[in-house]
Amino acid sequence: MTGGQRVTVLAPSPILTVTVEDRAGSAELHVHAGGQGVWQARMLGSLGTSVCLCAALGGETGRLLEQLIAVDGVELRTVHSAARNGGYVHDRRTGAERVEIATEDAAPLDRHELDGLYELTLASGLESGTVLLSGPQADSVIPASLYRRLAHDLTANDVRVVADLSGDRLEAVIDAGVDLLKVSDDELVEHGHAPSTELGDLVTALKDLQSHGARRVVVSRAGEPALAYDGERILVVTPPPVEAAEPRGAGDSQTAGMTAGLAAGDDWESVLRTGAACGALNVVRHGLGTGGADTVEVLAERVGLAPLE
Repeated sequence: MTGGQRVTVLAPSPILTVTVEDRAGSAELHVHAGGQGVWQARMLGSLGTSVCLCAALGGETGRLLEQLIAVDGVELRTVHSAARNGGYVHDRRTGAERVEIATEDAAPLDRHELDGLYELTLASGLESGTVLLSGPQADSVIPASLYRRLAHDLTANDVRVVADLSGDRLEAVIDAGVDLLKVSDDELVEHGHAPSTELGDLVTALKDLQSHGARRVVVSRAGEPALAYDGERILVVTPPPVEAAEPRGAGDSQTAGMTAGLAAGDDWESVLRTGAACGALNVVRHGLGTGGADTVEVLAERVGLAPLE
């Protein structure tokens, strides 16, 4: 079973999430640390992987996030920011549909804070041997150049790098030779790597990204099976059929599962099965990045892997 290894996760600026749920006709508040990297770190921890989260925290939201992240059992290394972290308040009392009540974006980090975040992530990555680069809440928080530097310097020091990024940040890390690049089909189209989400266009994009430096590429396709390419063959990854209670975050959990497998030294097919199982487990639960390792193991046995015809 995957687990027991150590992974560093870059989560530049975690967010505070407040969700209003209905409980027997009364409002119930759920307050958590959130953001892509936090959700991924939570899933990694669920699989038994030791996690070090590198992040910038500041203001009232930052002080609260520091406590909430500790509750998740994640080691936290922080840069103290002069600006507060962002967050959102969502109302889900009407059912699965979320109603946004308020959102606050995080402020951009200054150059001293960026230097500190780079230093924390580099040092932790050299210690752990595996780094997952996650994106910020808002594009302005951190420049793509920091991702490029980190990906280059970590891979140059034989650190395994997984990237779950989009836009300029995705472009910045490709040439560094990351071990695994995870991207959605919509993002490939949006940023000009594929003219459409048709299968043939995605296959061409997979091969192009791999030839430019990403050793392995996985493309998630919303409700469709994912595509995975390791430079030799394209595999169709089909998760077990489940009804979604919370469709958000499946891709983040999938990346976390694959990262755990790579850190543990699992073979490629096992890595893909664990990732797909984590994504499936995420959608049947309301808490993003949550679930149990035993359930992931059971679901992984039901993941379909087949060469693309």
